[in-house]
Amino acid sequence: MGPGDEERAVIAPGDERAGQPPAGLVPTPLPEEGGALSTDFSDDDSTFSALAEVPDVHTSMRSNLDRLAATVERLSRRVREAQATADGRALIELAKGVLVERLRCGPTRAAKQLAELAERAGVTQLELAAEIVDQASHDQLAEAASAFVDHVRTGTGNSGTVSSAVVRLRTTESGVLGASDTQAVAEALLQHALAPLGATAVAVWAAASDGSLDLAGHAGFSETEATRWRHVPPGVVTSARRALVDRAPVWFDDVVSTGLPSVAHREVPGGRVVLPAGTGGRILGVLEICWPHVPPPRTPQIQRQVEALAELCSHTLENRPVLRAESEPRTATDHALTELVDLVDGLLDPAMVLRPELDGRGTPVDFRVHHANPHFTDLADRTREDVVGATLLEAYPLVAHSGLIDELERVHATGEPFRAERMTLATLVDQVPLTVTASISISRHGGELLLLWRVHDETTRLANLLQHAQRLGRVGGFEENLLTQEITWNGELFSLYGLSQTAAPVSVQHLAEHAHPDDSGTIDRFLRTLLHLRRPASTAFRLRRADGILRHIRVIAEPVVDATNRLLSVRGAYQDISAQHWTEVALAATRDQLAHTEQQAAEHNRLALQLQHAIMPPTEAPVDAPGLRIAVRYRPAEKEHLVGGDWYDAVVLPSNQVLISVGDITGHGVGAATGMVVLRNALRGLAATGAGPAQLLAWLNLVARHLADNVLATAICGLFDPPTRTLTWARAGHLPPVLVRRGEATALPTPRGLMLGVLTDSDYDESQVQLEEGDVLLFYTDGLVERRDLPLDDCIDRLLTSSAASSGGLEARLDHLLTHTDSDTDDDTCVVGVEVR
Repeated sequence: MGPGDEERAVIAPGDERAGQPPAGLVPTPLPEEGGALSTDFSDDDSTFSALAEVPDVHTSMRSNLDRLAATVERLSRRVREAQATADGRALIELAKGVLVERLRCGPTRAAKQLAELAERAGVTQLELAAEIVDQASHDQLAEAASAFVDHVRTGTGNSGTVSSAVVRLRTTESGVLGASDTQAVAEALLQHALAPLGATAVAVWAAASDGSLDLAGHAGFSETEATRWRHVPPGVVTSARRALVDRAPVWFDDVVSTGLPSVAHREVPGGRVVLPAGTGGRILGVLEICWPHVPPPRTPQIQRQVEALAELCSHTLENRPVLRAESEPRTATDHALTELVDLVDGLLDPAMVLRPELDGRGTPVDFRVHHANPHFTDLADRTREDVVGATLLEAYPLVAHSGLIDELERVHATGEPFRAERMTLATLVDQVPLTVTASISISRHGGELLLLWRVHDETTRLANLLQHAQRLGRVGGFEENLLTQEITWNGELFSLYGLSQTAAPVSVQHLAEHAHPDDSGTIDRFLRTLLHLRRPASTAFRLRRADGILRHIRVIAEPVVDATNRLLSVRGAYQDISAQHWTEVALAATRDQLAHTEQQAAEHNRLALQLQHAIMPPTEAPVDAPGLRIAVRYRPAEKEHLVGGDWYDAVVLPSNQVLISVGDITGHGVGAATGMVVLRNALRGLAATGAGPAQLLAWLNLVARHLADNVLATAICGLFDPPTRTLTWARAGHLPPVLVRRGEATALPTPRGLMLGVLTDSDYDESQVQLEEGDVLLFYTDGLVERRDLPLDDCIDRLLTSSAASSGGLEARLDHLLTHTDSDTDDDTCVVGVEVR
């Protein structure tokens, strides 16, 4: 078979000889099973024959199927080319029409002019036609094309790119306008405009007024996937709904990573561009474009292209209204508007039908009042005739600040209704702003908006607030007419008595019959004041309900009299104070318990203070020791419950050495005071062994750890040798002593030593200092220097300054330190001064 013979062997669809071989081609029947396969075709020019053995039957059939598949593909391509040519021909015809109007010539002259201009410009007639239509239309497609023109002028593009973009957009427009439904629109968008940009699939969604989405058209993914996504209920957050809610294009580099469900995310994973589609400021649907990888960069040129394509989608999403003369028949839009007006007139609440006022770009800038129903009420006492025909901002300029305009634009764009229980509306009455609170409802019906409102009645609102207050406060109101014996209760009072709403109310004169017998006297005094003395009265009693529950009730009532002081009725309220009563009982018990606890604590603190003063008097007379003069000042904490465990000691040992010690027990109260006594006495006994300060502190650590109920303490232990004037000392976490020599104060270097009671085995270092006549050593506890707002090193520096500044005798020096100390911890303070003689 020669070239082109396959095409002649295909029967065209619709051929009246379909089902019969073409003229001149007669197939030879296949041989019976087991015989040779022979096919013989004869025509006027040549004869074709093929003989094969039975094993070669499949090979021959496969070859014929390949030829048939190639033919089908070639013909399909020609069909697509024919469709594109038809779309291009429509674009050329449109350009001819523009030339006819501009040049004031006939169609033949316009066609010739188009061909000549294309030849001169060196472009095809289709490219030139796209440029002419682009310049004449001034629509969104023209804006998209002009972006590419600017792109070329900046030197980043080429004229071929511009021509290609313009032709693609205008060809797409021709295909969309010629499409019969949204499915054909989706296919035309993908074929002519989006596939050249690298897109592989497209979905067109129609937005319903309830917020749901319907898949109106698709291309690039399977019908099975489209069936699964035919309808997306309202409230389901998808990538398409994201663009609908935001009212703006949304770009996703990878739709799977966003976590948002999206159509064909398994078949076509990758990037997405989702855009709202609409016209006249209304969003009618959403265009979703799928890329196999990351979408093209979001440049202004690409964004204008896809936005223009999204606007084209609205062509089949809703029929655009057509302007008609009065004589022309009414359209479906007119009928829908008439039905909406009839519906509004039947509403009992004030309502208006609003039509959008659009700017040159189709964006609503205001809403004109098309109709107001008979129940329309205006805050400025205007009739509906005064408002109909005006724009909303003209009639109510203050609504621009209430958010109502924004909600109207959102409902007009998305179609989703808006409801608000309370919104503040304002208008001008004689140039004075007047505000009211109203419930608002906005819904879209076709191209119009229905606005309803109901102004809140302040009296009703206050009655509701009072009802809730009575329920929360367990208050029931009553009124009793003493002339007619008519009694009125509110619902809460029935609940307090434990009665049904249909039960007979109880007269206030029979109150004692429903109260505890012990409260009869109180109730009699209440009734006498109210009914006989005719003065307001109140009392508390225990109400015995029919269900056996006992409630504590307070009743307050006042008499109502006429001009002659005749008693007409009484009115008042009952309040359930059961919770308050039992709270007061619990508080009384708590107060008694607290008073008892405070008394115990006071006695406990006094005992600790007495114990401390017995062993550590605040002031002692100076102690004379060999070569030394020792003075002590002790200042207890200002608050008794902060009685601490500061201690000091100065004693001459049998070895003629002088033991000087200062310590501080952690904690306060009796425990700290008793711990102080244990450590002070233990150190005295251990010092009699003749051991050095380091060994004494090691033994004292064992006492604090095991024999004093795990006491934690800091301490300094020093031994002064009179013949040599040498002080050997050790410390257990305590602050260093201060040496004052010839008017200068310095802190002694601190040897290593952990505080007492922390570890069982602790080692302590010793340090020696050679003293001179006139030297003064100061041993102290942290209550003298510590401040909450300063580091400890700064506190010691302040002590050194104060020590150097003090003068006079030893006792005067200690008094000066206690007087000028600025510590703020309210802790015990102990200072031991040692003067070398």
